[in-house]
Amino acid sequence: MKSQRYGLYVSFCVCAGAAIAGDTVTTDFSNGAEGWTGPFGPGGATQILSEGGNDGAYMNTVFNNFGITYKNSTNNAFLGDYTTAGEITLSMDIRVDYLNFFGQDVSRPWLVELRDFDGATNGYPYNSVWFLFDNISQAENSEWSTYSVTFDPNAIDIPSGWAGYGAEDPNTFEPTLPDGVSFADVLSGVDEIAFTTFQPGFFFGFADHTIGIDNLSITRTVPTPSALALLGLGGMVGTRRRR
Repeated sequence: MKSQRYGLYVSFCVCAGAAIAGDTVTTDFSNGAEGWTGPFGPGGATQILSEGGNDGAYMNTVFNNFGITYKNSTNNAFLGDYTTAGEITLSMDIRVDYLNFFGQDVSRPWLVELRDFDGATNGYPYNSVWFLFDNISQAENSEWSTYSVTFDPNAIDIPSGWAGYGAEDPNTFEPTLPDGVSFADVLSGVDEIAFTTFQPGFFFGFADHTIGIDNLSITRTVPTPSALALLGLGGMVGTRRRR
């Protein structure tokens, strides 16, 4: 199994009594969808299969369209105020059995997007921040691959590797956050989380997708007061890692 891990990490020494509490919630589809939905309609369907996942059940999609999205707007474990944590880790497994455009194997971007519907302006459906893990394809992801990102939800500026949506840069015409909306503003009220091939600002042709996902998880890490004191002394060190 391949594993790609990206993120902004905190660097500090933990002394006796300086603990970090982490709360992880995982959807492995053994108990159903738990709020996750995938593409369905004229182009195909999404269903939960009991075997073949990255250990057990998984969500499988066979769909022909411009792209695919798996989203959740009802499971509170993945929603709400991310800024109550000092650090968030989002992780998921994916397998690409088929990704083809008119007989030619292709790749598509794979990203996680965190959406806030309440602050949307100027005709946009929502404000969001999103992180591009990598491009996925049958050639690179025929076995289960794990993607994850760790970040500080309280950052004001958009961290390295992330981007925004909800407005347009008047010079480059690229999607961006609206003026006055920070990274933390979006993450203080996440109404929907999505794993998707639809990268904001890009357009793709119809493709045949046969894709499985599994083990969608969120870890909210809250430093104890003693660990917070060490963070204040040690500062924040940002890194980016892939393995």
